[in-house]
Amino acid sequence: MRSTDRRIVLGLYRSGPEPELLRRALDLGVTGLDTAYNYQHFSSHQALAAAAGEALDEFEITTKVGFFPQGHDLSPERLRQAVRQTVDDLGRVPDTVLLHNPECSVDGFEAACEALVRIRDDGLCREWGISTWSPQELVGRSWALPPPDVIMVRAGLSVPAPVLDATERLTIGLGAKKVYGMAPFGGNANDPIWSKVDTHLFLTPGQQAHTLQAALAAAFAIPEVERIAVGTSSPTHLAHIVQARSLTISPAVIERYRALLRARTERNPTG
Repeated sequence: MRSTDRRIVLGLYRSGPEPELLRRALDLGVTGLDTAYNYQHFSSHQALAAAAGEALDEFEITTKVGFFPQGHDLSPERLRQAVRQTVDDLGRVPDTVLLHNPECSVDGFEAACEALVRIRDDGLCREWGISTWSPQELVGRSWALPPPDVIMVRAGLSVPAPVLDATERLTIGLGAKKVYGMAPFGGNANDPIWSKVDTHLFLTPGQQAHTLQAALAAAFAIPEVERIAVGTSSPTHLAHIVQARSLTISPAVIERYRALLRARTERNPTG
């Protein structure tokens, strides 16, 4: 994948949408936002609309539905109610609505997908898709589904081989049109592991980059995704990580890394 094809999206899972952060994102060319119905104790969409103000329409908004105060629920009517509330809270239609971790309610997966197709066709969003943390629960079945516009999956060096393999099987099996990534640092950019891993090995020679920048660049190829949601509450940190878009990774190193992961799994399937 060419570096010019990569996009970094501002993830709003751990932190609320602060006006300064949103302004800085636009300045940096980060026009995608990733949120969910249940973020910030189910107030994420209202908070985003208030923080962004008139600039909200400058962003491409991806949100997720599936978690509710009573638990995980993929019933079609509950999903439709949540998307309608999302539109009301944002004051606009979200660009993409994803099923949030449908592996938590596998029996309702097909009906939920069909519900999101109808929601899209009714004009309550522009694209529909799936966001899955554990795709293993969704593969190995014959789903009778229309191809999702988007599938969102974990990406990066912290993703285990079984998850990567299941991601690719699910993407191909469902015929997903686009693949997005999330959690490129395993949910914690401050984990001490990042000070022990030489992520520069994944770059072509002669490039200068911080450890996390190189890790993010590699994440675009593990698995191959066209955009990655990265969470931060710091405008300075955001400015730092967006530089990863211009880094060039080594396909040969990525392939060797994937081969090593597979070999390790074959030796220790439960490890």
